[in-house]
Amino acid sequence: MAKTAQKNPDEMSFLDHLEELRWHLIRATLAVVIIASVALLMREFIFDTVLFGPKNMDFPTYKFFCKIGTFLGIESDFCADELPFTIQSRLMAGQFSAYIWTSIWVGFILGFPYLLYEMWKFISPGLHANERKHSKGFIFTASLLFFCGALFGYYVVAPLSINFLGTFKVSQEVTNEFDLSSYVATVRTSVIACGLIFELPIIVYFLTKVGLVTPEILRKYRKISLVVVLILAAVITPPDIASQVVVAFPILILYQISIFISKRVLKRQAKAEAKLAAERAKKS
Repeated sequence: MAKTAQKNPDEMSFLDHLEELRWHLIRATLAVVIIASVALLMREFIFDTVLFGPKNMDFPTYKFFCKIGTFLGIESDFCADELPFTIQSRLMAGQFSAYIWTSIWVGFILGFPYLLYEMWKFISPGLHANERKHSKGFIFTASLLFFCGALFGYYVVAPLSINFLGTFKVSQEVTNEFDLSSYVATVRTSVIACGLIFELPIIVYFLTKVGLVTPEILRKYRKISLVVVLILAAVITPPDIASQVVVAFPILILYQISIFISKRVLKRQAKAEAKLAAERAKKS
């Protein structure tokens, strides 16, 4: 590991790159395992407080929407005393499996900045000095966007989904008794999906750097992107218009920010090329 770390990236063979990648993956996996091990010791807090928080009607999101409904004079399910469903485990190892996998996902979410760090350590040697300079804030910015998205998923998407699906009934003859794995998957998908969606500006930044995306392309396909955003919002939210609009709104804002970022990247590249051309002209 020490030998490959000291080599010049231009002199490393394909096998050396694979060896380097292997150690980055090992360190990233160890970080997830360590955080997951700590999460295993915090079972009551993770399940009772965090995971089952959106199941209780005193959750901040429900209180907020209840106040809005009361102010507008609209009767709302957000003001109910409790959600009309129960959570059960129908498999012998159901609770234990949920316990282990939830801890692993907690390790992934909380360890996301370190995962980015290991990824950056692997790809940064292949970048030019000026590219590394302009990408100094990559880990902080990407982590911030991910956690903002995760919080949005937890405090907006997850409770809206749970409230809608937990109160929906085709008949009073049917009782909602959700399996533990299904409930956990709803919360987990909302958090991680939103966290990754909020990485859109970072993705556009790198796609612009390699020449695959330009501001003109983003503007040209804005209407198509709007349709894609609405479809995406429909996938990660319950099938009601209000929830889809709430989720689609920040994604559209991120899309507009991505256009601005793409424009800035091209402007910087143009300045760098002009500076390089001027320096070559002076030398000649």
